[in-house]
Amino acid sequence: MPAVRTLTVDAESAGQRLDNYLMRLLKGVPKTHVYRVIRSGEVRVNKGRAGADTRVAEGDQIRVPPMRLPAPSSAPPAPAREFPVLLEDEHLLAIVKPAGVAVHGGSGVSFGVIEQLRRSRPDARFLELVHRLDKETSGVLLLAKKRSALTALQDQFRDRATGKTYAALVFGDWPARLKVIDLALHKTLDAAGERHVKVVAAEHEDGRRSISLVKIVRQLPGLTLLDVTIKTGRTHQIRVHLASSGHPIVGDPKYGDFARNKLLARERQFVRMFLHARELAFDHPATGQRITLNAPLPPECETLLAR
Repeated sequence: MPAVRTLTVDAESAGQRLDNYLMRLLKGVPKTHVYRVIRSGEVRVNKGRAGADTRVAEGDQIRVPPMRLPAPSSAPPAPAREFPVLLEDEHLLAIVKPAGVAVHGGSGVSFGVIEQLRRSRPDARFLELVHRLDKETSGVLLLAKKRSALTALQDQFRDRATGKTYAALVFGDWPARLKVIDLALHKTLDAAGERHVKVVAAEHEDGRRSISLVKIVRQLPGLTLLDVTIKTGRTHQIRVHLASSGHPIVGDPKYGDFARNKLLARERQFVRMFLHARELAFDHPATGQRITLNAPLPPECETLLAR
């Protein structure tokens, strides 16, 4: 049977959140289980209870309760793959993620962007995701090449110091007066472990306030191209906010209009979700310079608009 372990935080891991630190070391253990043992107090930092958002420091002693790790996978390793690069230096890497590719393996996905990049860069000492995009979403994705850069960039995301704008094509004529969506969201997991998000009342005990700013870019017959800037980064925020307003995103397989999605796939051969992280602004973790990165619309999205 697995035994209690005591881990010592090294310099490279200093400043990381406790939950992220454990999930990196306990690869294969479900996230829900990691959070459960933290909440129950079975995980101890220097013999004391700690929250998931506790920042670990070099030399901290982390008590980890017995946890059965999954058997080694017999699946083939992730294939090496590079992605279009928007910016790269010794601190960070910004790429354009295509639609249909997960950012990491898990939940039935053998591998994602991070595993493929690590495979293609075997000499990289450190490479971690700064944030995430849904599998169906394309666009700017930021990775850190140093622990210090990861911590600094994640702090910016948490403190809402970044600028994130998405291009979204929705069904219907978006009302020009609707420029701000301020609705609380609640995330749940179904029996299969699938995430589902819904709008709840502002006073809901598990609701999290979520704000999206919407701007009409182009009006088309029966469709509207929008720029959506998010002030909060909730799971599926844009998808649920737009769908709850009566204008689901074209091609959204979870919150969309399935009949119209099927029609577009058959008549226009458009088989993805039209949500694209087109712009990301942040402060460089080393220089402090404000950087704005832009990813052009993918060809299949441009083609659909042209048609």
